[in-house]
Amino acid sequence: MSEHLLEVADLTMRFGGVTALENVSFRIKPGEILGLIGPNGAGKTTCFNVITGVYTPTSGSVVFDGGSLVGVKRHDITKKGVARTFQNIRLFPEMSALENVMVGADAHHRSSVVGAILRTPRMRAEERHGRERAMELLGFMGIADYAPVAARNLPYGYQRRLEIARALATEPKLLCLDEPAAGFNPAEKAELNEIIFRIRDQGYTVLLIEHDMKVVMGVSDHVVVLDFGRKIAEGRPEVVRENPDVIAAYLGVADDAS
Repeated sequence: MSEHLLEVADLTMRFGGVTALENVSFRIKPGEILGLIGPNGAGKTTCFNVITGVYTPTSGSVVFDGGSLVGVKRHDITKKGVARTFQNIRLFPEMSALENVMVGADAHHRSSVVGAILRTPRMRAEERHGRERAMELLGFMGIADYAPVAARNLPYGYQRRLEIARALATEPKLLCLDEPAAGFNPAEKAELNEIIFRIRDQGYTVLLIEHDMKVVMGVSDHVVVLDFGRKIAEGRPEVVRENPDVIAAYLGVADDAS
């Protein structure tokens, strides 16, 4: 068995004449936080979309927990243990915070449609367990008091937390966070760092896309840098931070903008 939970090898993704990813490779060990960074258009979200089954790669492989994810349907990838959030929040706005998280818990329920209609003992037990787990996760994310509140009425930062809670409800081995600090103020970003650490301490592995370098460098064990669809650097945050190619492609731009 491989020591790595996720292995991406020679990943290439083309859209017509545009190459969004070209021979990208990286690996993630269980319990690791890996930051995937790069300027706009670098291919970060495309990479996420390939890993989570939105796209089938032109070539290359994605191996998760010993099995290929290439060609696997998105809901089956979720069942295998890969969950994600989105840069643009995708909650069910009219549903309560509790109900949103319970939707995530449903990913592993086994009751049939008939069972749901007839309210069988298994269905009722699964629903009870899903509710209890959802409340645990809302508490873990610090928003348990908002359980009955419609998602659309939550403050923006709490909507971000809610989306993470829903992803965790699917019982993932790998949690993919797409720009979780987008729209956050400095205090909220510091709180997010603590949340990511607590998630890792609960035994989850985290793959993180993020533009904010303080967030990435503050939480990542390992960093991979993309530029124009190619990997230009990889390593510990303190090493990547000093890489001239990275400074030119991304970090230097971020510093100039600050």
